[in-house]
This record gives sequence, structure tokens and C-alpha cells, in this order.
Amino acid sequence: MKQEKRSRILLRLFLSTLSLSAFTFGGGYVIVTLLKKKFVDEYHWIEEAEMLDLVAIAQSSPGAIAVNGAIVVGYKLAGMIGAIVAIIATIIPPLVIISVISVFYTAFRDNFLVSKLLQGMQAGVGAVIASVVWQMGADVVRSKSTASLLIMAAAFAATCFFGVNVVVVVLVCAALGVVRTLLHRKEDL
Repeated sequence: MKQEKRSRILLRLFLSTLSLSAFTFGGGYVIVTLLKKKFVDEYHWIEEAEMLDLVAIAQSSPGAIAVNGAIVVGYKLAGMIGAIVAIIATIIPPLVIISVISVFYTAFRDNFLVSKLLQGMQAGVGAVIASVVWQMGADVVRSKSTASLLIMAAAFAATCFFGVNVVVVVLVCAALGVVRTLLHRKEDL
């Protein structure tokens, strides 16, 4: 019975990550909203706070955000086999699409309709990314954590006003997160 339940979860995980990967245009930040809708809101596999952690891990880890996010969810649900299933399902659609595009590249490159379609998709991607930033920023504000608000504001200012490289901002925020976690653990003891 337990094996049957695990098999169903793995199948559902595979189909979910496959469909998200297949029908998401615009890169990793776009898929974050869809991951939240599917895994937090619809399936209730992870909590909202875990989703924020997932995004932080996915962004700070090397590789595509979609794959990194799928790894975290897959591992949480079914261990290493879940992570592997999620990886395979996430990479199949881009692999197939890129293979097809590479075969027909010259026809796609010069096609007026395809060119305009891609331009329109860029506008939609911008809106989805803005929505993700708004939702995640609102979650930090609702948490009423002064430290989190200061970190968020400092990261924004460092990147937008002072031109600090995003990699440096992510590394500093990761270090701050480690320090905060260690301090909270010390307080709990």
C-alpha cells in the first residue's frame, strides 16, 4: 500500500513538473509562480514559507531555477528518487524544444509571426516576474520581521542604486541567513 502511494506521488510529481516545464515561457522566475500555485496552493505538498526557502535555494544554487526548485520539491516528497524524477521531468521539454528549434532555426529566425510572438511573450514574462516579486515582497512585509525587511531593502538598494553584483548580494544574504539561523538555534537551546 505504501509503495502504491509513493508510486502515485512520483507519477503526479513527474506529470506536474513535466507540464510546468513544457508550458512555461520566460525562464526560471516565471516558473516560481507556477510552482507555488501547483505545489503550495493546489497539492499542498509544501507550505508558503517552504516555498520562499525553495526559491532562495534555487536562486543561490548553480543551474536553472526550474530544475533546482523541482529537485527540492522532489526530494522533500520522495527522497533521492523524487529528486531524480523531478529533474528528468523538468529537463525533457526544454531538451525536446531546443532540439526541434535547432533543426529548424533558420526558418524560425526569419519568420515574421514567430518573431512577433516571441516579442509578445517578453511582455508577458515581465508581468509574471513583477507578480512574483510583488507576492514574495508582500510575504516578507507581512512577516513583520524587522531583520528581513532590512535585508530586503538593503539588497534592493545595493543592486539598484549602487550597482553591486547580484552574486555578491546573494552570497551576503546567504551568509546572513546562516548567521540568523545559528543565532535562533542558540536561543532555542
